[in-house]
Amino acid sequence: MQKTDRKSIEWQVLVIDENVEERKALTRCLSRDYQVFSAGSVTDALKILEHEQVDVILSDLRLSEMTGIDLLMRVRVTQPEAIRILITEYADFQDMVKLINDAAVYQFVPRPWHPDQLLLMIRRALESRELARRHRYLSRELKFADAVMQRQNDGMARMLQQSYEFDKLVFASDKMLEVCNLARRAATSNLPILIQGETGTGKELMARAVHFYSSRRNFPFLTQNCGALPDDLLHSELFGHKRGAFTGAISDRLGLFPAADGGTVFLDEISEVSPSFQISLLRFLQEGEVKPLGTDQTRHCDVRIIAASNRPLKELAEKGLFRRDLYYRLKGVELEIPPLRERIEDIPVLADHLAHKYAESIHRKIPGISHEVMRLFKSFSWPGNVRELENEVRRMVALAENGEFLSPKHLSHDLQKLLPQDRADDLNAFLNGGGTLKDLVERMEKRIVTEALRRNKWNHSKVARELGLSRVGLANKIKRYQLDRQTP
Repeated sequence: MQKTDRKSIEWQVLVIDENVEERKALTRCLSRDYQVFSAGSVTDALKILEHEQVDVILSDLRLSEMTGIDLLMRVRVTQPEAIRILITEYADFQDMVKLINDAAVYQFVPRPWHPDQLLLMIRRALESRELARRHRYLSRELKFADAVMQRQNDGMARMLQQSYEFDKLVFASDKMLEVCNLARRAATSNLPILIQGETGTGKELMARAVHFYSSRRNFPFLTQNCGALPDDLLHSELFGHKRGAFTGAISDRLGLFPAADGGTVFLDEISEVSPSFQISLLRFLQEGEVKPLGTDQTRHCDVRIIAASNRPLKELAEKGLFRRDLYYRLKGVELEIPPLRERIEDIPVLADHLAHKYAESIHRKIPGISHEVMRLFKSFSWPGNVRELENEVRRMVALAENGEFLSPKHLSHDLQKLLPQDRADDLNAFLNGGGTLKDLVERMEKRIVTEALRRNKWNHSKVARELGLSRVGLANKIKRYQLDRQTP
């Protein structure tokens, strides 16, 4: 038994080999980088392992007292973190695999071994063990830190969560964060709120979030779509009516304003109400008085109005299509929800949120959304905004198998057409289409112009600059190829 004096070397290696010359050769090779213990027998090796914690055990397979496999299986209990390497002339691969598994051997080294190969193997083994150790340590530290954070910083955790959620609104963009922060501040007041934005951007969800964060949260939140309703019916819905007030009024109706007393009423599509009804609504905002149809009696209602419009009320008021005084009454606080195409950062978090939401509703596991689908989602203009994205994701979840990623095969036909095609297939398609060179060039030109228009959301100035055309030249090509937004 021999022990080296190189105390400055960090890693310790135990070499077990009954052949003196080979043991010396191994010791010389490893001593350059490691502190080496050498043992000429199983007994010597076990004595060393009683007093030393080694990092690597390098053993010959053929030992007289027991096989190298039996020895490594034995020390696996006392030195569980030691890397076990076997030196052997054994050639049967299947038997060797079984032996390696039985003793949890890291690797076997065939004779004749090469010094550089052996040193590289040991170095890689130690690096892997150190990475695994650090991973376990960091995992424990992170779990501990999470527990501490949950116990001591619940308030901070909630505040951080609010930066990305406002009731049921989920977002990641600075634009939506700015709008939601304004909405939170507005919620603490009793001012009317005007929410504007394109169809499908989430105006009703915003209104519900404002109500939830207000002092009125324990009172009703009622909604009414004002579009396409005649004045009498809309007046009945909001202010109520008495029995016999009009044909079909077979019983008294309370109306949303009295029913929501103390709470909030959300009026969607407020831009569609008639000028005459705008007067009734203005009076309610000024006085808070409700006069049901068919009676002269009035009652006072404490209701907060949140109105929404997908058309800009300011422009309508300037054109005389909407009462200015009503517009100014409604816009106590004005919230503008940007369309989805202007907040691309929100698309991944929204898509993931919706995928998990609808997967849970049908008791299905959806691991996630493929990169290809997410790239398409981020490049698509979403004319229907969040509502269109929601419908697409909901459909994809319904078509996916349990445990399956949402992939291009689950997309609707309209979106599948927008996926990039293989260039070789594209070329073959053009060539197989037949025709003269002029025909082929025109088909290619039509495709290029169409893709540029779609990529730039039909902004003619941008497309003309990108393609090196004048606006007149671009307009001529659009007319020549009869292109429109639905062109495939």
